[in-house]
Amino acid sequence: MEVPSRDDISGLILAGGLGRRMGGVDKGLVPLDGRPLAAHVLARLTPQVGSVLINANRNGDTYASLGAAVIADLRDDFAGPLAGLEAGLAACRTPYLACAPCDSPFLPADLVPRLADALAAGEASVAVARTGEQLHPVFALMRSDVLADLQAFLRAGGRRMESWLQRLRWVVCSFDDEAEAFTNINTTDELRAHHPGDIPQ
Repeated sequence: MEVPSRDDISGLILAGGLGRRMGGVDKGLVPLDGRPLAAHVLARLTPQVGSVLINANRNGDTYASLGAAVIADLRDDFAGPLAGLEAGLAACRTPYLACAPCDSPFLPADLVPRLADALAAGEASVAVARTGEQLHPVFALMRSDVLADLQAFLRAGGRRMESWLQRLRWVVCSFDDEAEAFTNINTTDELRAHHPGDIPQ
């Protein structure tokens, strides 16, 4: 299997969650060093892919102002990351889609190329990042033709990405050398640890 090229890969930033662990705020727009978290993710992901989409279910205009096309979930039950992934795959116009969450502003600068190598080497449909024993299922690269299977999984009530992966041929890609890059900011305590002045009021 040939390694996917950058132009064959669309990027997707998952910003459609409810932000429950951060008091219901729109996590992707919480500032870090004066810029929204999603802007940090966009800056790191853009050089690695041909184009980027942002999945967001509120504040669409604000996300669009960051410079990427914005898409909402196709279903209205806030079904979690998989619903955002479904929307991204439905909008994807390339053979592959790479996704990352909006709350991980330090993601590896070589995330997508390494996932692409792993995907090709394993002749797989999905490649997922892992550090140590910790799987990071929302840091993934997949063939865009997995959409039909994902939709079937969601229709059957499935919600966990790990469970969906078991239906597919998938491989892991170790990032033990960049474990800190997968730090995500889910709570105000985690935000305070990185930048005390950026706590949402």
